[in-house]
Amino acid sequence: PASMTKASVLFISTVLVLAREVRPATSLSTQKTGVPPCFVFNGPLLRSSSFAASRFVRGQHANCRSRPSLSTVKCTQNDEWEQFVVDLQSGICKEAEAADGQSTFIIDRWDRGQGKGYGITRVLEGGSLWEKAACSVSVVKGELTKDRAAAMSSRGRDAKAGQSYSAAACSLVFHSASPMVPTFRADVRHFQIDGGAGWYGGGADLTPYYLFDEDAVAFHAFYKGICDKHDDKAYDEYKAWCDRYFFIPARNEHRGVGGIFFDDLQELPCGGDALPFVKEVALGFMPSYLPIADKRRDLPFTDEQRQWQLLRRGRYLEFNLLYDRGVRFGLDGQGRTESVMVSAPPLIAWKYNVVPEPGSEEEKLVSVLQKPKMWAA
Repeated sequence: PASMTKASVLFISTVLVLAREVRPATSLSTQKTGVPPCFVFNGPLLRSSSFAASRFVRGQHANCRSRPSLSTVKCTQNDEWEQFVVDLQSGICKEAEAADGQSTFIIDRWDRGQGKGYGITRVLEGGSLWEKAACSVSVVKGELTKDRAAAMSSRGRDAKAGQSYSAAACSLVFHSASPMVPTFRADVRHFQIDGGAGWYGGGADLTPYYLFDEDAVAFHAFYKGICDKHDDKAYDEYKAWCDRYFFIPARNEHRGVGGIFFDDLQELPCGGDALPFVKEVALGFMPSYLPIADKRRDLPFTDEQRQWQLLRRGRYLEFNLLYDRGVRFGLDGQGRTESVMVSAPPLIAWKYNVVPEPGSEEEKLVSVLQKPKMWAA
């Protein structure tokens, strides 16, 4: 009958549209779309990172037990976190491009293959505000090496070599063009060993080249406000943790004026749920930093001050290569080297035995780096 013919045509047309938008399971569509393996219906387009159209038509979804709806999909907590970090990256880069006003981010989407994960590395170079800004998402799976398992066990985790793990993170490092604007580093991440409970890590910290006390106060006050909202004990603990972590023993100084840092977080010090806190920290990255960067971007500086910035960047790289757990984790043979090293400053300098002049702004900075201050009451 004519009515059945029309219905058949409509059904076939719908399947063809979906097939055109949904990539087969063997494609690198995660790499191309930057969407985690969970269907998202956004307006007229259905996007998927790893499911064939036929599986959708049959109403099957590998990560969600119920048949997906065209309007909403209930996914696992890992899927929701994955989507959160992907959206977070997009929002950060959009805001950063608007603030820079000169350069834009290149987007490098990569896939580890064999179901071991994917990533999206975005890099802005040669900007007016940032000489180099990198914001990366990585969603990876693998097996714990002996060294990784030992490091986790030393922190109280029940980890054994060969255990499967999954991790999803968004991280950023913004290296300023002007020495009057501090470098900003931040990240949030979730790590889970198969069969065990997952945990969160992250934080945000500031690395100035010339110290403006009011900027450090405002930055710390921002994150203290977030901490106090969720747990009035969190700021003191995470600020101290940040000071301990970003320390360069060989130089007997800290990398910057700190911020907050946390890891292995399943719950807050008061026992509250960690996830809302971690998300609010992540959404605060740009609001905590952009006002400071914008305030200082047009201040004049000399060639000598630029040289000081390059020397201090040398300290930044020393910490990353010698002490940073995330960099070492990524360079143990299972990471993607180019994406791990994207955090490195674009230009650095080392000079032998540099000692700031007494009473100078450079000495003021170093004295604070050697003895951290409590910036937020």
